[in-house]
This record gives sequence, C-alpha cells and structure tokens, in this order.
Amino acid sequence: MIVELKWNKSVKTALDQIRRQDYMACLERYTGEILLVGVNYDKNSKEHSCKIEQILKY
Repeated sequence: MIVELKWNKSVKTALDQIRRQDYMACLERYTGEILLVGVNYDKNSKEHSCKIEQILKY
C-alpha cells in the first residue's frame, strides 16, 4: 500500500503525485496487489476524502 496525504488539495492530486514521482519504483520486484491511497483533509469543512485504486503487478 502506498499512501499520500494532502491538506486542502484533492485526492486526485495525491494519486497523481504517487504516479508522477514514481513511488512504486521501490516495489519494483513485488508482484501482486498494490493499493494506491490518496487522502485529503479540508481545513474549512473539517472533512476527509479518500480514494483507493488497486493495481495488480505480475
């Protein structure tokens, strides 16, 4: 599982950062299921949002 936390951004921004900065490179030899998790906290509404994407590596 790879998690990126954001504050006053968006879950899309968090997931985009995981891909753009190639966080999955450290799991190069891993095969199986990888979960990409983007979490954002909105300071004004005091609400969290989250999106989870599944990737299967063979």
